[in-house]
Amino acid sequence: MSEKIVVSGDGPVRIITINRPEVRNALDNEAAQALTHAFEDFEQDDTFKVAVLTGAEGSFCAGADLKEMAATGAEYEPWAGPNGPNGRILTKPIIAAIAGHACAGGLGVALRCDVRIADTTAVFGVFSRRFGVPMSDGTTVRLPRVIGMGFAQDMLITGRAVQAEEALRIGLITRLIQSGSVLDAAITLAKQIAATPQTALNSDRRSADEQAGLSLSEAFAHEIALAETAKANDAQSGAARFAAGVGRHGK
Repeated sequence: MSEKIVVSGDGPVRIITINRPEVRNALDNEAAQALTHAFEDFEQDDTFKVAVLTGAEGSFCAGADLKEMAATGAEYEPWAGPNGPNGRILTKPIIAAIAGHACAGGLGVALRCDVRIADTTAVFGVFSRRFGVPMSDGTTVRLPRVIGMGFAQDMLITGRAVQAEEALRIGLITRLIQSGSVLDAAITLAKQIAATPQTALNSDRRSADEQAGLSLSEAFAHEIALAETAKANDAQSGAARFAAGVGRHGK
């Protein structure tokens, strides 16, 4: 793996770190390709149940490296395309642990994650709006689905900065953590998720991902079909554990 993308493990959690702090973890072509490979490796490795994506030294990701683009005329593979880091929907969840800037393509990278938590230093925005660089990383598709069309169009059209507290209020993130603690909080959350039965978790996750665009009856039928494996393998034994007293009173 390129040192621009560093991977490590903590039990069932794969930690993926964008490691270009000198440019606020902007992704050049090499780093974008390495990030794609890191996600693919996580997908294939049964050791890891949940991934945490973060950035080195106080920034999440400032998007594509526009200096590389300006200096070399480099063309970036669309990040939401089949070979880009944001294109493939994985069968296992990813948590974004966000500090500092998650802007332009970095916002897109955050949106490709299933859960986004951030600390009080986090800043979000489509800052590429100022330079005429369009989005091809899934942001224009995922952002309205996450926060609704009104807030999404406001961010996409104005390119303004959204601070952490507003991001929490509009649902762009779901947890706000004190500065300096977001990675630890994300790893703790990832371990909690990894400790739960995975088949039902991931079938429910997939149903939520795939219901957009389906009619209500189609979406219900898809949910029922996806639930069959978990119902056959885990549901009865899980119900028996509950009946025996496990997990009562919020434990």
